[in-house]
Amino acid sequence: MNLSSMIPELLSALPLTLAIVFVALFAGFFLALVTTALRVRRIPLVSLLADLYVSYARSVPVVLQLFVAFYGLPLIGGLFGVDDFLSATTASMVGLSLYHGGYLSEVMRPAFLAVEQGQHDAADSLGYSFRQKIRRVVGPQALHIGLPGYGNAVIYLIHNVALVMYIGAADVMATAHLIMERDYNQYQFGTYLVLAVLYSLLCLIAWLIVRFFERRHGWVAKNETTKIKLTASV
Repeated sequence: MNLSSMIPELLSALPLTLAIVFVALFAGFFLALVTTALRVRRIPLVSLLADLYVSYARSVPVVLQLFVAFYGLPLIGGLFGVDDFLSATTASMVGLSLYHGGYLSEVMRPAFLAVEQGQHDAADSLGYSFRQKIRRVVGPQALHIGLPGYGNAVIYLIHNVALVMYIGAADVMATAHLIMERDYNQYQFGTYLVLAVLYSLLCLIAWLIVRFFERRHGWVAKNETTKIKLTASV
């Protein structure tokens, strides 16, 4: 098999790879929002548990987090009489979602804290509720500050999805290794070169999307900051 016939076979595994990435992106983002809110508001014990979760996600190698999800969650399910409910793909989504949520929380929290205190005080003086303050004043500014870090987190997630092959998920990397074994490793360099181009394209697309939102939200954040300052000074 030559490279030209190998590429369609590799691309056939791309939808599964993208599905794992998208699930981890959305689930991880929701986890990061909840975790960041708990860490910022410093609720006794609950905030400590959130800190421990973030420490786990950032300290433990991602491949070990995948093993924990793949082997640990069935043990938990067994305590409730549920067996064989977790496939390698599902474990990949769970493991990467937990990793991405913890990592992203450490991007969101500094972004929130970086918004100057005067903005919080101005929103409070106008009688905004916490939700209104986050949505109208602090949120747009924190989003603009945190977007570069979020872009890095997305790129790291795309890189780490290649590790799901170690727990048996049939992603692009696993398919490439199956192809090489079948062809007696004749096209190792070419196969890895195709994978490098593929992952580079995915990361480039992610970077362009984040860059677009950086520019858009830079204008929004500037607008909201000017508005709240003018309103508070009246």
